Amino acid sequence: METGPAIFAGAVFALFGGGLLVWTAVRVGQRRPVAHSVSPVASATLAGLVSVIALMLGTWCFSRL
Repeated sequence: METGPAIFAGAVFALFGGGLLVWTAVRVGQRRPVAHSVSPVASATLAGLVSVIALMLGTWCFSRL
């Protein structure tokens, strides 16, 4: 009964984390800002950290099946 929400949450976290990680890597590779009016190093670090946390949460949700 609870596998449906776990699959949905895991998919959402995995897609968000993967998308954010790819987007951040592309922006850093092009030497473009990740966030406006913020230090480039701080914004890239924070975005990378949030994406890894989202990917770990997605993995955790899928491991609960």
